[in-house]
Amino acid sequence: MIDVSSLALLKGKKALVTGIANDQSIAWGCAKAFHAFGADLAITYLNEKTRRFTEPLAKEVNASLYLPLDLQHDGELETVFEAVKKKWGKLDIVLHSIAFAPKEDLHGRVVDCSKEGFLQAMDLSCWSFIRMAHLAEPLMKAGGTLFTMTYHGSQRVVENYNMMGPVKAALESATRYIAAELGPKGIRAHAISPGPLRTRAASGISEFDRLLRKVESKAPSRSLVSIDDVGVAVAVLAMNGAKLITGNTLYIDGGYHIMD
Repeated sequence: MIDVSSLALLKGKKALVTGIANDQSIAWGCAKAFHAFGADLAITYLNEKTRRFTEPLAKEVNASLYLPLDLQHDGELETVFEAVKKKWGKLDIVLHSIAFAPKEDLHGRVVDCSKEGFLQAMDLSCWSFIRMAHLAEPLMKAGGTLFTMTYHGSQRVVENYNMMGPVKAALESATRYIAAELGPKGIRAHAISPGPLRTRAASGISEFDRLLRKVESKAPSRSLVSIDDVGVAVAVLAMNGAKLITGNTLYIDGGYHIMD
Protein backbone atom coordinates (compact mmCIF):
# COMPACT_ATOMS: atom_id res chain seq x y z
CA MET A 1 0.00 0.00 0.00
CA ILE A 2 1.30 3.45 -0.90
CA ASP A 3 2.03 5.65 2.14
CA VAL A 4 -0.40 8.54 1.83
CA SER A 5 -0.76 9.31 5.52
CA SER A 6 0.35 12.91 4.99
CA LEU A 7 -2.09 13.44 2.11
CA ALA A 8 -5.52 13.62 3.74
CA LEU A 9 -7.19 14.60 0.49
CA LEU A 10 -10.44 12.87 1.45
CA LYS A 11 -10.59 14.31 4.96
CA GLY A 12 -14.18 15.02 5.95
CA LYS A 13 -15.58 12.80 3.18
CA LYS A 14 -18.06 10.09 4.13
CA ALA A 15 -17.79 6.82 2.21
CA LEU A 16 -20.09 3.81 2.05
CA VAL A 17 -18.27 0.63 0.99
CA THR A 18 -20.25 -2.48 0.08
CA GLY A 19 -19.08 -5.90 -1.05
CA ILE A 20 -16.16 -6.69 1.24
CA ALA A 21 -16.00 -10.47 1.72
CA ASN A 22 -12.47 -10.79 3.13
CA ASP A 23 -9.03 -9.18 2.98
CA GLN A 24 -8.61 -10.20 -0.67
CA SER A 25 -11.68 -8.26 -1.84
CA ILE A 26 -11.35 -5.36 -4.27
CA ALA A 27 -13.72 -3.43 -2.02
CA TRP A 28 -11.26 -3.89 0.85
CA GLY A 29 -8.47 -2.37 -1.24
CA CYS A 30 -10.73 0.62 -1.87
CA ALA A 31 -11.75 0.92 1.79
CA LYS A 32 -8.10 0.97 2.85
CA ALA A 33 -7.31 3.70 0.35
CA PHE A 34 -10.31 5.83 1.32
CA HIS A 35 -9.24 5.52 4.96
CA ALA A 36 -5.59 6.30 4.19
CA PHE A 37 -6.63 9.50 2.43
CA GLY A 38 -8.72 10.56 5.44
CA ALA A 39 -12.31 9.51 4.66
CA ASP A 40 -14.75 8.22 7.30
CA LEU A 41 -16.18 4.83 6.42
CA ALA A 42 -19.41 2.88 6.63
CA ILE A 43 -18.84 -0.78 5.77
CA THR A 44 -21.38 -3.51 5.09
CA TYR A 45 -21.17 -7.28 5.46
CA LEU A 46 -23.30 -9.94 3.80
CA ASN A 47 -24.25 -12.24 6.68
CA GLU A 48 -23.00 -13.86 9.89
CA LYS A 49 -20.79 -16.23 7.91
CA THR A 50 -18.80 -13.35 6.40
CA ARG A 51 -18.93 -11.24 9.54
CA ARG A 52 -15.99 -13.05 11.14
CA PHE A 53 -13.82 -12.06 8.16
CA THR A 54 -15.05 -8.50 7.75
CA GLU A 55 -15.52 -7.24 11.29
CA PRO A 56 -11.76 -7.12 12.01
CA LEU A 57 -11.30 -5.20 8.75
CA ALA A 58 -13.95 -2.67 9.70
CA LYS A 59 -12.13 -2.14 13.00
CA GLU A 60 -8.81 -1.76 11.19
CA VAL A 61 -10.10 1.27 9.28
CA ASN A 62 -12.07 2.62 12.26
CA ALA A 63 -15.38 2.31 10.43
CA SER A 64 -18.03 4.56 11.95
CA LEU A 65 -20.78 2.19 10.78
CA TYR A 66 -20.72 -1.58 10.28
CA LEU A 67 -24.00 -2.84 8.88
CA PRO A 68 -25.54 -6.00 7.40
CA LEU A 69 -26.49 -5.86 3.72
CA ASP A 70 -27.97 -8.77 1.83
CA LEU A 71 -29.59 -7.46 -1.32
CA GLN A 72 -31.90 -10.47 -1.38
CA HIS A 73 -33.53 -9.21 1.82
CA ASP A 74 -36.14 -6.59 0.99
CA GLY A 75 -35.59 -3.27 2.70
CA GLU A 76 -32.06 -3.95 3.91
CA LEU A 77 -30.45 -1.56 1.43
CA GLU A 78 -32.82 1.21 2.48
CA THR A 79 -31.97 0.49 6.13
CA VAL A 80 -28.26 0.98 5.38
CA PHE A 81 -28.89 4.38 3.81
CA GLU A 82 -31.15 5.39 6.68
CA ALA A 83 -28.34 4.55 9.12
CA VAL A 84 -25.91 6.63 7.06
CA LYS A 85 -28.35 9.54 7.03
CA LYS A 86 -28.85 9.33 10.78
CA LYS A 87 -25.12 9.11 11.51
CA TRP A 88 -23.73 11.64 9.06
CA GLY A 89 -26.60 13.43 7.34
CA LYS A 90 -24.65 13.28 4.10
CA LEU A 91 -22.65 10.99 1.86
CA ASP A 92 -19.75 11.69 -0.51
CA ILE A 93 -18.66 8.30 -1.85
CA VAL A 94 -20.48 5.05 -2.60
CA LEU A 95 -18.66 1.90 -3.67
CA HIS A 96 -20.82 -0.86 -5.15
CA SER A 97 -18.75 -4.05 -5.38
CA ILE A 98 -21.49 -6.65 -5.51
CA ALA A 99 -22.13 -9.24 -8.21
CA PHE A 100 -23.84 -12.61 -8.29
CA ALA A 101 -25.00 -15.23 -10.76
CA PRO A 102 -26.29 -18.73 -9.98
CA LYS A 103 -23.47 -21.22 -10.50
CA GLU A 104 -25.41 -23.40 -12.92
CA ASP A 105 -26.10 -20.40 -15.15
CA LEU A 106 -22.64 -18.87 -14.85
CA HIS A 107 -20.92 -22.11 -15.87
CA GLY A 108 -23.11 -22.68 -18.89
CA ARG A 109 -23.48 -20.99 -22.26
CA VAL A 110 -25.23 -17.63 -22.40
CA VAL A 111 -27.84 -19.06 -24.77
CA ASP A 112 -28.64 -21.77 -22.23
CA CYS A 113 -29.01 -19.60 -19.12
CA SER A 114 -32.33 -19.64 -17.32
CA LYS A 115 -34.60 -16.63 -17.23
CA GLU A 116 -34.62 -16.78 -13.44
CA GLY A 117 -30.81 -16.91 -13.24
CA PHE A 118 -30.36 -14.07 -15.70
CA LEU A 119 -32.85 -11.84 -13.92
CA GLN A 120 -31.28 -12.58 -10.55
CA ALA A 121 -27.83 -11.70 -11.88
CA MET A 122 -29.17 -8.45 -13.33
CA ASP A 123 -31.02 -7.61 -10.11
CA LEU A 124 -28.09 -8.14 -7.75
CA SER A 125 -25.24 -7.06 -10.04
CA CYS A 126 -26.75 -4.14 -11.98
CA TRP A 127 -30.11 -2.89 -10.70
CA SER A 128 -28.72 -2.70 -7.16
CA PHE A 129 -26.23 -0.04 -8.31
CA ILE A 130 -29.04 1.97 -9.87
CA ARG A 131 -30.94 1.69 -6.59
CA MET A 132 -27.88 2.77 -4.59
CA ALA A 133 -27.52 5.84 -6.83
CA HIS A 134 -31.18 6.69 -6.21
CA LEU A 135 -30.74 6.43 -2.44
CA ALA A 136 -27.42 8.28 -2.43
CA GLU A 137 -28.64 11.25 -4.48
CA PRO A 138 -30.42 13.14 -1.67
CA LEU A 139 -27.45 12.58 0.67
CA MET A 140 -24.88 13.90 -1.80
CA LYS A 141 -25.86 17.49 -1.15
CA ALA A 142 -22.46 18.86 -2.14
CA GLY A 143 -21.85 16.34 -4.93
CA GLY A 144 -20.11 13.02 -4.66
CA THR A 145 -18.85 9.97 -6.50
CA LEU A 146 -20.48 6.61 -7.22
CA PHE A 147 -18.34 3.61 -8.12
CA THR A 148 -19.20 0.14 -9.35
CA MET A 149 -17.02 -2.81 -10.37
CA THR A 150 -17.05 -4.27 -13.86
CA TYR A 151 -14.77 -6.44 -16.00
CA HIS A 152 -13.32 -6.58 -19.54
CA GLY A 153 -15.71 -9.46 -20.31
CA SER A 154 -18.41 -6.82 -20.77
CA GLN A 155 -16.77 -5.61 -23.99
CA ARG A 156 -15.04 -8.75 -25.29
CA VAL A 157 -15.97 -12.41 -25.15
CA VAL A 158 -13.85 -13.79 -22.31
CA GLU A 159 -13.85 -17.55 -22.09
CA ASN A 160 -15.81 -18.85 -19.07
CA TYR A 161 -17.09 -15.39 -18.10
CA ASN A 162 -20.32 -16.31 -19.82
CA MET A 163 -23.55 -14.71 -18.56
CA MET A 164 -21.76 -12.07 -16.50
CA GLY A 165 -20.56 -10.45 -19.73
CA PRO A 166 -24.00 -9.15 -20.76
CA VAL A 167 -24.79 -8.26 -17.14
CA LYS A 168 -21.64 -6.17 -16.76
CA ALA A 169 -22.30 -4.50 -20.13
CA ALA A 170 -25.67 -3.39 -18.77
CA LEU A 171 -23.96 -2.14 -15.60
CA GLU A 172 -21.51 -0.02 -17.59
CA SER A 173 -24.34 1.48 -19.64
CA ALA A 174 -26.30 2.22 -16.46
CA THR A 175 -23.22 3.99 -15.07
CA ARG A 176 -23.13 6.34 -18.05
CA TYR A 177 -26.81 7.20 -17.68
CA ILE A 178 -26.38 7.77 -13.94
CA ALA A 179 -23.43 10.08 -14.64
CA ALA A 180 -25.50 12.07 -17.15
CA GLU A 181 -28.59 12.33 -14.96
CA LEU A 182 -26.85 13.20 -11.69
CA GLY A 183 -23.99 15.24 -13.14
CA PRO A 184 -25.82 18.58 -12.81
CA LYS A 185 -25.84 17.99 -9.04
CA GLY A 186 -22.08 17.44 -8.98
CA ILE A 187 -22.48 13.68 -8.61
CA ARG A 188 -20.05 11.60 -10.65
CA ALA A 189 -20.26 7.92 -11.58
CA HIS A 190 -17.58 5.48 -12.71
CA ALA A 191 -17.39 1.82 -13.60
CA ILE A 192 -14.02 0.41 -12.51
CA SER A 193 -12.65 -2.47 -14.59
CA PRO A 194 -9.73 -4.17 -12.83
CA GLY A 195 -7.72 -6.96 -14.34
CA PRO A 196 -8.40 -10.44 -12.93
CA LEU A 197 -7.73 -10.82 -9.21
CA ARG A 198 -7.87 -13.80 -6.87
CA THR A 199 -11.05 -12.76 -5.11
CA ARG A 200 -13.89 -14.80 -3.68
CA ALA A 201 -16.08 -13.81 -6.63
CA ALA A 202 -13.42 -14.92 -9.13
CA SER A 203 -13.33 -18.37 -7.58
CA GLY A 204 -16.61 -19.11 -9.36
CA ILE A 205 -15.03 -18.67 -12.82
CA SER A 206 -13.80 -21.85 -14.50
CA GLU A 207 -10.07 -22.13 -15.36
CA PHE A 208 -9.31 -18.84 -13.64
CA ASP A 209 -5.62 -19.66 -13.15
CA ARG A 210 -5.20 -20.00 -16.91
CA LEU A 211 -6.75 -16.55 -17.35
CA LEU A 212 -4.31 -15.07 -14.83
CA ARG A 213 -1.33 -16.53 -16.69
CA LYS A 214 -2.63 -15.21 -20.00
CA VAL A 215 -3.15 -11.69 -18.66
CA GLU A 216 0.25 -11.55 -16.97
CA SER A 217 2.01 -12.65 -20.16
CA LYS A 218 0.14 -10.29 -22.51
CA ALA A 219 -0.44 -7.11 -20.49
CA PRO A 220 1.98 -4.31 -21.45
CA SER A 221 2.98 -4.05 -17.78
CA ARG A 222 3.67 -7.83 -17.64
CA SER A 223 2.14 -7.84 -14.18
CA LEU A 224 -1.16 -8.51 -12.46
CA VAL A 225 -3.10 -5.83 -10.65
CA SER A 226 -3.51 -5.83 -6.85
CA ILE A 227 -6.41 -4.67 -4.70
CA ASP A 228 -4.21 -1.80 -3.51
CA ASP A 229 -3.57 -0.68 -7.10
CA VAL A 230 -7.32 -0.53 -7.61
CA GLY A 231 -7.98 1.13 -4.27
CA VAL A 232 -5.61 4.05 -4.75
CA ALA A 233 -6.86 4.73 -8.29
CA VAL A 234 -10.48 4.74 -7.11
CA ALA A 235 -9.66 7.02 -4.18
CA VAL A 236 -8.00 9.52 -6.51
CA LEU A 237 -11.18 9.64 -8.62
CA ALA A 238 -13.16 10.46 -5.47
CA MET A 239 -11.04 13.56 -4.77
CA ASN A 240 -12.15 17.09 -5.57
CA GLY A 241 -9.39 17.34 -8.17
CA ALA A 242 -11.24 14.76 -10.26
CA LYS A 243 -14.57 16.58 -10.12
CA LEU A 244 -14.78 16.94 -13.92
CA ILE A 245 -14.08 13.25 -14.61
CA THR A 246 -17.27 11.22 -14.85
CA GLY A 247 -19.09 8.51 -16.78
CA ASN A 248 -15.98 6.46 -17.47
CA THR A 249 -15.15 2.80 -17.49
CA LEU A 250 -11.66 2.92 -16.01
CA TYR A 251 -9.39 -0.02 -16.77
CA ILE A 252 -6.88 -0.87 -14.07
CA ASP A 253 -5.35 -3.91 -15.68
CA GLY A 254 -1.77 -3.14 -16.67
CA GLY A 255 -3.01 -2.25 -20.16
CA TYR A 256 -4.30 -5.73 -20.97
CA HIS A 257 -7.54 -4.40 -22.48
CA ILE A 258 -5.65 -2.73 -25.37
CA MET A 259 -4.16 -6.03 -26.55
CA ASP A 260 -5.76 -8.40 -29.04
